[in-house]
Amino acid sequence: MAETLSFHSPKTHGFVRVAAATPVSHVGDPKANAVEHVALIREAGEQGADLIVFPELSLSAYAIDDLHLQAALLEEVERQIAVVAQATADADLIAVVGAPVRNGDALYNCAVVIGSGEVLGVVPKTYLPNYREYYEKRWFAPAAARSEDVIHLNGETVDFAPGLVFEAVNRPGFIFAAEICEDYWAPLPPSTRAALAGARILLNLSASNIVIGKADERAMLSASHSARTLSAYVFTASGWGESTTDLAWDGQATVHELGVKLAEGQRFSLESHLTLADVDVDRIGLDRLRNGTFSDCARLEGEVATIVPFMAREDVVESDLIRPLDRFPFVPDDAGRLDQDCYEAFNIQVQGLMRRMTATRANRLVIGVSGGLDSTQALLVACRAFDRLNLPRTGILAYTMPGFATSDGTKSNAWTLMKTLGVTGAEIDIRPAAEQMFKDIGHPYAEGQPVHDITFENVQAGLRTDYLFRLANQNDAFVLGTGDLSELALGWCTYGVGDHMSHYNVNGGVAKTLIRHLIRWVAARELVGNDATPTLHAILDTEISPELVPAKDGVIQSTEGTVGPYALNDFFLFYISRFGLKPSKVAFLAHQAWGDRTVGEWPANTPQDERVEYDLATIKGWLRKFLIRFFQTAQFKRSALPNGPKVVTGGSLSPRGDWRAPSDGSAQVWLDELDANVPDA
Repeated sequence: MAETLSFHSPKTHGFVRVAAATPVSHVGDPKANAVEHVALIREAGEQGADLIVFPELSLSAYAIDDLHLQAALLEEVERQIAVVAQATADADLIAVVGAPVRNGDALYNCAVVIGSGEVLGVVPKTYLPNYREYYEKRWFAPAAARSEDVIHLNGETVDFAPGLVFEAVNRPGFIFAAEICEDYWAPLPPSTRAALAGARILLNLSASNIVIGKADERAMLSASHSARTLSAYVFTASGWGESTTDLAWDGQATVHELGVKLAEGQRFSLESHLTLADVDVDRIGLDRLRNGTFSDCARLEGEVATIVPFMAREDVVESDLIRPLDRFPFVPDDAGRLDQDCYEAFNIQVQGLMRRMTATRANRLVIGVSGGLDSTQALLVACRAFDRLNLPRTGILAYTMPGFATSDGTKSNAWTLMKTLGVTGAEIDIRPAAEQMFKDIGHPYAEGQPVHDITFENVQAGLRTDYLFRLANQNDAFVLGTGDLSELALGWCTYGVGDHMSHYNVNGGVAKTLIRHLIRWVAARELVGNDATPTLHAILDTEISPELVPAKDGVIQSTEGTVGPYALNDFFLFYISRFGLKPSKVAFLAHQAWGDRTVGEWPANTPQDERVEYDLATIKGWLRKFLIRFFQTAQFKRSALPNGPKVVTGGSLSPRGDWRAPSDGSAQVWLDELDANVPDA
């Protein structure tokens, strides 16, 4: 049971739960503000948060002007810091609160980092705005004005400096730093150097007032900063209750990770509330690991930072992830983003093919059309490329090559597609040549025995490609490949003179799950003519099959029955090849994405036949097969891939691109990790 609970806890898999707090503000009333803080800290603790961050000057309120210089208020703030500290001990989390803090004869606008009942460190604001509506230099000294790097607060002596980096000694990767409002509007925010020093979560305590358009600006800065620094960025601004003498406040709160928004709070709320998200500090670390530019910049621009250690909460509780998690990582849930991705993917394919044709001075190509998804997409790309090059589509020499298991449906779809697209279509029955080869090599099928082994399959696959290459020679053309990224990951292709090989492959950078949507996208926009639309939808409705083995008892040969559901395989591929995640974490994410859910929760663009659930045992079983194929049995095929355009980020398996691996590797280390850390149910 403990093992199962551990597996189902996000903390086990490198997630840190952060909370951006938006308290109701009480102008110049530290006691009332502390009450709001304690309540939100308690709520965050109950929801499993590890880290909570409050707005700028949250204990005093921001818009109190010269009241910041009143001794009674400053002394009360210090007393309330102790009250908040006790709340962090009770809730077992780290809190970062905003407070005006004296050090020597100067007052600083600070982020006070508190945990386990004590202050861990104090970060003074680096850049003080003193323009337009801002007048902070009237009250505060900038961080650079400090005379020492420690501060005495409520009987404690703690670090006092910008750029402090706080690191959990018991939770690898839980490393954060804080900056304050104006700091991240600077050309070089202090958090940039903190990230270079190792901070993976960057916090911004803000009292940014709201004007039209400013919310978008903040979100843009947070997204871009998290992308540039390869980090998570947590932003929270002052909200309801701040003085509106001359300004207004919206309480914007956002959490971004590697440029992607994970969570956004309600603006203009009249109630104190939290914005929660699980930040993947493990993934951030792996992204930095593979990004040489980040480490080079850290060596050139980074400074030695003061590291403040702390103990993070260690409770392991089963919990659902609080963050967006695409079931189809190559296919965005958002309809607008999916439209943009399809537009870019299709045009990448088209322009890649156009350039290859102009470079080789080709005006004809040869393609095999099976009536399946991949050859359909490649044919659509070819038609669009020919149109843009002002070449007649008759220069596309398309061949359907029925074999021993070709169905009437796929053959009919292939012919209808070729005719409606206006390409030069032809048919070559490969069965006589295959029968001759069976006879020549002494295969049992030549003696009338129904032996449908790998040789039986690959004789057909090899003959098809052999015909295509010779047809290309005969017609002064080149062979357009059709195999997709998912098949390359699994090694689901016949090596050498088989569907593994071509002169140029436009689909090699496109996952199977995305190809489905690309075909729908092309059909909806009539980019190659509207006559083909019914046939395209018929192809989309056809079960994926290589059609190499005759149906048995009415059941056709199923690709996904052999290699696993492409939806799962693409999920595995994305997280393993793009980020290098451990199999146990991939299994956890897959179970979070594909576990029990109601139909009403499905994204609108999810096809009906993909609306299924997978339990953990099923996920583990297919992941095991994926690991063996990906790491051990398929790499030699990828080591000899034909050219083709990269389409998705981190999605190329070309030996000249994103993925370079030994052809004779072993999958054992990944299998051992999977078996050791993923329960069977």
